[in-house]
Amino acid sequence: MSEVVGETTPPLSLRTQVLRFVLTGGFSAVVDFGLYIALMALGMHRDAAKALGFVAGTTTAYLINRRWTFQAAPSKARFVAVWVLYLVTFAVQVGLNHLLAERWDGTSWGIPVAFVIAQGTATVINFVVQRTVIFRVR
Repeated sequence: MSEVVGETTPPLSLRTQVLRFVLTGGFSAVVDFGLYIALMALGMHRDAAKALGFVAGTTTAYLINRRWTFQAAPSKARFVAVWVLYLVTFAVQVGLNHLLAERWDGTSWGIPVAFVIAQGTATVINFVVQRTVIFRVR
């Protein structure tokens, strides 16, 4: 039995997709932030650690969202489109994280707050583009 939209199941509602996207994003953020903090603890530069955390987190998000949230079949075109989107949100997220972490350097809350703001911004961009363009039900 297939779970791909259009074959045997109707598309999920916006509410269900948002919920699944948020749950997936939360899990992916744990992967991202956990790796980010672990790599910094091992002595890696903050921006490099954030970049690697982002790649791990977004890979996790893509794999789960493609199947569970958007119920889409594997597609090379979608895979490429998602990675182009991730490259854009990579620049947004790492850049925003860098600016905010620098601004709040020396505070106990600067790094986690910068992470949350950068992650939140990238999440909104990712959901809107994935739902309305990449995984849009035709």
